[in-house]
Amino acid sequence: MPENEAEPWEYSLSIPNDPRAVTICRRTLRLILTMHGLIRLADTAELLATELVANAVLHTKGPAVLRVRWSAGVLRIGAWDADPEPPEPPEELASLVDAEDGRGLALVKACADVWGWQPLARLGNRGKYVWCELGVA
Repeated sequence: MPENEAEPWEYSLSIPNDPRAVTICRRTLRLILTMHGLIRLADTAELLATELVANAVLHTKGPAVLRVRWSAGVLRIGAWDADPEPPEPPEELASLVDAEDGRGLALVKACADVWGWQPLARLGNRGKYVWCELGVA
């Protein structure tokens, strides 16, 4: 394992409720992974972050936060948003082939090693944190 993969790290990016934030988060995540020698995870991580951030931006009215954490060979990607309502359980991806939307969490479920959500308060605001993890193996 390269030396830069051994040390844990974490980044958080506060984003406004703006659809352009999805692209900014995706590109920022690729840069973070490149700088930490984890480019091999970038394509899948970008897809997962895009879905989580898009849900936070498109389905809520407030700001959001992208959080990326590396620890013990696991990359955790999460998005906090100001809506405390739980996300809709994802359908099976195969049943959504022709759907124009609603595939976000189904993609996350299919591509991540594990995913979940939890209620969360941040800076006095209630909301939720939806996350997923990718392992190196």
